Amino acid sequence: MEFSLTLIIIIITCIVSIGGFNNQRVIDDLIFYPPAITERNQWYRFFSCGLIHADAGHLIFNMLSLYLFGAYVEKEFVMDRSTEMAMFGEKGRILYLIMYVAALLVCLLPTFAKHKNDYYYRSLGASGAVSAVIFAGLLLEPRNKVGFFFIPPVIPGYVFGPLYLIISTYLEKKSSDNVNHSAHIWGAIFGLLFVIVLAFVFKTEYQPVTEFFRKVKMDLGI
Repeated sequence: MEFSLTLIIIIITCIVSIGGFNNQRVIDDLIFYPPAITERNQWYRFFSCGLIHADAGHLIFNMLSLYLFGAYVEKEFVMDRSTEMAMFGEKGRILYLIMYVAALLVCLLPTFAKHKNDYYYRSLGASGAVSAVIFAGLLLEPRNKVGFFFIPPVIPGYVFGPLYLIISTYLEKKSSDNVNHSAHIWGAIFGLLFVIVLAFVFKTEYQPVTEFFRKVKMDLGI
């Protein structure tokens, strides 16, 4: 197993999350609690909440998703192996880390705006940042097969992505569960924009949007 930034993130998240399963103090200190930010300026909660999870299932699902997509995205940020066109070169890994950490903040900004004075609202988990990594991966290789939750990987990423956003938007409007679907949506959008904007800023050889459509056309036989 390659010792990568993705693996380091997973190890740290697992250690902190497992430590919080039987320690409410850890959860209370790290969870995303909007009033603590509004009234006590505890901005670190935007990031620390990504280190804790509700239970083992929540943790395993997020970290497995991060492992499956993160290892690929981290490598592709350095070099696109299918076309041998450079992405970000030596800066790739640090940009990957910046994307993950920044996604923890960005994905929760709409939630904070909505619940900044809500004393009953709390959120935890790395789902928003993981969504950013997943959608960055789908942009770089849209032909990869993906499944919904526990459904086996059966549909290509360029079909999965839009369906995921549509379903998440519906569930967010319905608000019938305790899942922060807004974080998933904005994390996913951030992951896409991060790759597209940085490719433009750094004038990379690999153009993600152009290559995305080229790969989709190839998969459709166009």
